Amino acid sequence: MINFMKANKLIVISMLSLIILYLISPLKGEIAVLNAFDNFAAVGMVLPPIFVLIGLLDVWVPKEVMVKYMGKKSGVFGGLIAVLLGSFGAGPLVVAFPIAALLIRKGARLAYVFLFLGAWTSVKLPIFMFEWANLGGLFTMVHVATSLFVYVISGFVIEKILSTANQEEIKKKAEMVA
Repeated sequence: MINFMKANKLIVISMLSLIILYLISPLKGEIAVLNAFDNFAAVGMVLPPIFVLIGLLDVWVPKEVMVKYMGKKSGVFGGLIAVLLGSFGAGPLVVAFPIAALLIRKGARLAYVFLFLGAWTSVKLPIFMFEWANLGGLFTMVHVATSLFVYVISGFVIEKILSTANQEEIKKKAEMVA
């Protein structure tokens, strides 16, 4: 039991926090528990199809193909693929991390993985369409262009700042996600 608690500290802390909140304010505690279950249900509906997609990509896309199109020497094309993958993403950002791990395992450049994660956060197609309809085309285009500019620059800067040892550690952790 103690090993489980050590391995799942955040879950235990979250559960204890919900219990304490419920004891202090039952109404707020009940709302918090309902919100937590809603979040689990929302992620639970998105995760299975994403894991199926990851499994299919892992089997169908050879490492050589991923290195060719998203590796160090792929150029602008690798960045475009990262943005397209991120913009067609479904679900919250937490769903993108297993996909990012797959991209790393398959040999994608870290800068492109960071760009993929950035695109997933703010350039997703549903967000793009919502912004266009409700905030206007000019706002949407400025937001997308600015976001992509920042993600491209920061992706390459972060990749450059990371030492070889840090990059290898990231790759090892991506292997563990498999």
